[in-house]
Amino acid sequence: MKGTVLYEVKDNVALLTVDNPPVNPLSDGVRTGLYESLTKAEEDDSVLGVVLTGNGRAFIAGADISEFGGNVEGVSLNEVFQKLEHCSKPVVAAINGIALGGGLETALCCNYRIADKKAFVGLPEVNLGLLPGGGGTQRLPRLAGPSEALKMMLTGAHVPAKKALDMGIVDGISEDVVNESIEFIKNKADSNEEHPKVRDLNSKMIEARGDDKVLLEAQAMASKGRKGQFAPGQII
Repeated sequence: MKGTVLYEVKDNVALLTVDNPPVNPLSDGVRTGLYESLTKAEEDDSVLGVVLTGNGRAFIAGADISEFGGNVEGVSLNEVFQKLEHCSKPVVAAINGIALGGGLETALCCNYRIADKKAFVGLPEVNLGLLPGGGGTQRLPRLAGPSEALKMMLTGAHVPAKKALDMGIVDGISEDVVNESIEFIKNKADSNEEHPKVRDLNSKMIEARGDDKVLLEAQAMASKGRKGQFAPGQII
């Protein structure tokens, strides 16, 4: 299997580092490594929580295109996302670099997201004639709101960290994203608060309910820039 996930415990926090150079795509080895590492962290009573990051200049740059059209081996992406979302301990995505496609969808399954100031996030699948297939169409609007989420998905834009913070996609920006995420977990462990799941956040969805303008703007954007393409209509 291609790619791996490095596992270490720092200050009672499990640090999971995706190591699949050069941009850490979600290969079979990475998916299996994530699943097994999360299981290991959950079973270790000394571990307070989990920090997930990437090695090098990328967090996770999406799916492994070398696997497109082939049989999925090992753990599926959906199994990884379910494991992340239902983890019994808080999980922070320490977004150290680009987080695109399945990479952003991975971060959206974590309880919290802290980004390096030079990081970018996005769901650019539309540029390949595809739509986000890992729950991004459902989770991103719950953080950014339906209007901004649709703009991101229909344009395939790469959003810089500062804008992602303003949109609500990330919870913070740091120049030392891994160590700050570890400290974040340690502080959260001292509180009794419930750790949020993006799938359960409804406030921005409720605010947009009944607002036909959001849908009309999205349809206009799709017809203007990507007329005749299948993916934009499916995203909307």
